[in-house]
Amino acid sequence: GYNENPDLYVLEDGAPRLLARYDYSVKEGMCRDGRIYVNSTVGTDVMLQCFNMDGNVTAVTDRAGTVESFDICGGRILFTGMRDQGLSEVYSLENGKENCFTDFTARCLKEKEVSPIRHFTFTHEGLELDGFVIPPVGFDPSDTEKTYPGILTIHGGPRATFGPVFFHESQAFANAGYFVFFTNPVGSDGRGNAFADLSGRYGTVDFENCLAMTDEVLKRYPQIDEKRVGIMGGSYGGFMCNWAIGNTDRFAAAASQRSISNWISLSMTTDIGYYFNMDQIKADPWGNPEKMWSHSPLKYANMAKTPTLFIQSDEDYRCYMGDALQMFSALKYFGVEARMCLFHGENHELSRSGKPSHRVRRLSEMMEWFEKYLK
Repeated sequence: GYNENPDLYVLEDGAPRLLARYDYSVKEGMCRDGRIYVNSTVGTDVMLQCFNMDGNVTAVTDRAGTVESFDICGGRILFTGMRDQGLSEVYSLENGKENCFTDFTARCLKEKEVSPIRHFTFTHEGLELDGFVIPPVGFDPSDTEKTYPGILTIHGGPRATFGPVFFHESQAFANAGYFVFFTNPVGSDGRGNAFADLSGRYGTVDFENCLAMTDEVLKRYPQIDEKRVGIMGGSYGGFMCNWAIGNTDRFAAAASQRSISNWISLSMTTDIGYYFNMDQIKADPWGNPEKMWSHSPLKYANMAKTPTLFIQSDEDYRCYMGDALQMFSALKYFGVEARMCLFHGENHELSRSGKPSHRVRRLSEMMEWFEKYLK
């Protein structure tokens, strides 16, 4: 459907010729000297790849991390990216050697603690999945008496990917004494079209993957108190938070951001286009409303018991505030602890590019909520 990875073509004499069926995402592209350069998510990293006119591809970068934006100038490749759990820096790549021009990481994190990201793989129902854990700052694995709260965080998309790179939000919670853990469930980027195809299955296998990740982390880190585990996420991750609270009571608190609760109403109010949601759910409000409702977290709100914080922007037209308000109101109706924090003048990008004061307020709201219910 609309999440399918694109193929690469060359236009010759006005007609397209298939260059390569490339089963990974393409974020940016550039042609230089008869070659096509793209940055794409491969596994858990964003790499720079190069295609020749025969369709053969080679990796230009192979280090763990990201290549966010790039240009080619005078035989050098210039790019912004993240390496070694640092912030985004500006790099040059020449003769296979990377050189960093900036030093934001040392300047900004000089007096901050950055907890290491521990990457592993595990198997669920025969499928290998990536797992990531960020222990709390100061964690001593030899101290088996001390216990900690934990938070499962779920990315947006679902065509997105968690990787071994710095993520401010997760590090903030690690500094506050939480284990933070995450996986890339079915529907995520980096593993080809078959893995990414979640259409018609939202809230099923992806939800099971996230619960399996939670089980795996609790097994690997017995210091996490299973009764003090929370869940947070935004956009698709917000959908998963809303889905979780109506389909399990294992989470002690939730923070649902820019979320989805009702596919029927969302499909008619989102700026992504009505066709996208109908394509992803494989139903429409007239031909099969029952299927759209069955994948809607609002349907299961009457079974929710989890105290839930809703973070929403009133100019978010991607996941319109009506969905968050429906879920919030339903929880209040059924007597579940809930709080709505509505940011005026912000949009879907609140956590990334909102006003600094609003970004601080957003994070403090989440901190206070989890402090209340997990600590």
